[in-house]
Amino acid sequence: MKIPLKPMDERILVKPMVEEEKKIGSIIIPDTAKEKPTIAEVIALGADIERENEKKPKLSEVLKVGDKVLHSKYGGTEIEWEGEKYLILSRSDILAIITK
Repeated sequence: MKIPLKPMDERILVKPMVEEEKKIGSIIIPDTAKEKPTIAEVIALGADIERENEKKPKLSEVLKVGDKVLHSKYGGTEIEWEGEKYLILSRSDILAIITK
C-alpha cells in the first residue's frame, strides 16, 4: 500500500489494525465505548535524525514498512486519507515491535 504522505523527522505513519468484534451473549457494546486499537502497521517512515548526545539507533534501523507495532493508546495524530484512517506517531509513541 503506497500513499503520498511522508512523515517529517522521526515520525511514523501507521494504519491502525481493526480488531475483530467479539460478542458475548446478546450484549452489544457501542463503538464509543470500545477501546481504541493500539496495534498498527507501519506504512511510512520519516527521516533519521542524527543527534550527538544520544546513542539511539536510527529509526530506519529499528523499523521498516510492514512492521506491526504496539503504540501508546492516546498518542499520535489521527488523519483520514481517501476514506482510510491513519495515525502519525512520534518515535516515542512506539512501545514495542510485534514479532511473530
